[in-house]
Amino acid sequence: MAQGKQSTAGTFEVDCPCCGATLKVDARVKAVLEHKEKPRPRTLEDISVGVERLKGAEQAREEAFQKSVEALKSSKSVLDRKFEELLKKAKADDPATPPVKPLGLE
Repeated sequence: MAQGKQSTAGTFEVDCPCCGATLKVDARVKAVLEHKEKPRPRTLEDISVGVERLKGAEQAREEAFQKSVEALKSSKSVLDRKFEELLKKAKADDPATPPVKPLGLE
């Protein structure tokens, strides 16, 4: 349950159990007068550390993109080669005489 502190003139403060924010509420008008967010802890000690992480991530994205481009280029040549082989096979299997008719349909 939220903890509250009684203030003057019918207002009180409530700490939000979910986000830790402090709400100043007026009981007479039934409205929130003030909202103070809980201070967030710093995730990086130094901004230069964050910049270095971003640069590393940018380089990793660029490498992944270049790999995908190369894979796409090589897949086109592989598909072309497969098509050529299948086309040769289809031409070699093409008999000069018509195929044998099924039994009973002659």
